[in-house]
Amino acid sequence: MSKIAIYPGTFDPVTNGHLDIIKRSCGIFEKLIVAVAESKAKNPMFNLECRVNMLKLATKNMHNVAIEPFSCLLADFAKIKQSNILIRGLRAVSDFEYELQMGYANASLNNELETIYLMPSLKNAFISSSVVRSILSHSYNIAHLVPIEVFEYIKLNYCKDK
Repeated sequence: MSKIAIYPGTFDPVTNGHLDIIKRSCGIFEKLIVAVAESKAKNPMFNLECRVNMLKLATKNMHNVAIEPFSCLLADFAKIKQSNILIRGLRAVSDFEYELQMGYANASLNNELETIYLMPSLKNAFISSSVVRSILSHSYNIAHLVPIEVFEYIKLNYCKDK
């Protein structure tokens, strides 16, 4: 049976922690859809097109990964993509409460959805997009926090426009 999993997020920008979860998910599922949320409410630093482009660059050698933007409810997106598996990353206990609430909310909208939580490797456990954005707002010294392709993309383009 083909298993398609969805790893949703804003990926503003994609970090080494995200890439860690993506790589590990690729080893578990036949296909992984990295679903990039439009997320206007979060007022992302990078526009949707830039975030999609960064993820495509970071995953270009991963043959069972598809990068897709979405602006609907995640539960509806999962139905459209015929997936009942969501992947979420947990860095710390503080993430757990939020992710548990979101998992229950998604299940209430689509009772066939299962959420699987993965922890990033220890070396990536402290990395979050908000930490990267904060550092980026003061300098470009984020090379150790994001995939090299993403670092180069940001350095060349710095797509701040929304």
